[in-house]
Amino acid sequence: MKTVILAGGLGTRISEESHLKPKPMIEIGGRPILWHIMKLYSHYGFNEFVVCLGYKGYVVKEYFANYVLHNADLTVDLAKGAIEYHATNHEPWRVTLVETGEATMTGGRLKRVAQYLTPGEPFFLTYGDGVSDVDLRSLADFHLAHGKDATITAVAPPGRYGALEIEAGHVQRFVEKPPGDNGLINGGFFVLDPKVVDRIDGDATVWEQQPLEGLAADAHSASTASGRRWTPCATRTTSRRCGRPARRRGGGKPGVLVRQERPADRPYGLQGLVGGDLAQPDGGGGDRPRPAAGSDSRPIRPGRRRTAHHLAVR
Repeated sequence: MKTVILAGGLGTRISEESHLKPKPMIEIGGRPILWHIMKLYSHYGFNEFVVCLGYKGYVVKEYFANYVLHNADLTVDLAKGAIEYHATNHEPWRVTLVETGEATMTGGRLKRVAQYLTPGEPFFLTYGDGVSDVDLRSLADFHLAHGKDATITAVAPPGRYGALEIEAGHVQRFVEKPPGDNGLINGGFFVLDPKVVDRIDGDATVWEQQPLEGLAADAHSASTASGRRWTPCATRTTSRRCGRPARRRGGGKPGVLVRQERPADRPYGLQGLVGGDLAQPDGGGGDRPRPAAGSDSRPIRPGRRRTAHHLAVR
């Protein structure tokens, strides 16, 4: 199953860095955000990527074109003009980099890369600025089981305001910044059937508007859920949050959960995102994951706990 990554936006909300490089190439823990996202998919055995380029797409191309060079021991024979590679620290990835236009909208980018997808086979779609420890194998299995055209992962983002429970004009309860302000948002991890591309008119189509709204309106929905962390890297503040240790938080399990699971091992690709003292939905901790043999990464750590839900729409 291939993974399409939207990596062509301007990144205006983090212009302190994006004036030099596309947002997915901003580094966290010494590696680009894009690398961390791909590591997550690779952990679950999904190693084929189609990256939608746009703004400063050449930076992404140069990164992958020189990936082996920068991660290998080598001997350069200047007389012969030859390079001999020795021990390499490479990934089992096949990466297709597609220029989809600097001003193209998210839906238009997806339509432009449709030719690189496997006909009749579902594919993943995600954004190049959101990191998580979503169980992608479980997400794919869920999609294949329900048979609908699209699966979306919903998450509870960081709360921004104190919430009030009011009854008959009296405040019954106050909760300081509940996750998601008691709501769920698009977490950005999709599994899609290729036929959804037919809902996209062209470059000006925003995926989150007509196509996604139409998918939700045209059919029934189903859901399953598990306790997960999710962090957007849309601004300088939120990208820095990826480098902060998780805080242990108390409280009961969210009532909206249908099912909870705690993975036996955590993907090393997100060692930094899920490493250290892990905050679970029940307030418990987790074990720090160990790097795979030969892996080389400066770890980054998560921000606050998130809860992810998979929603199917057709």
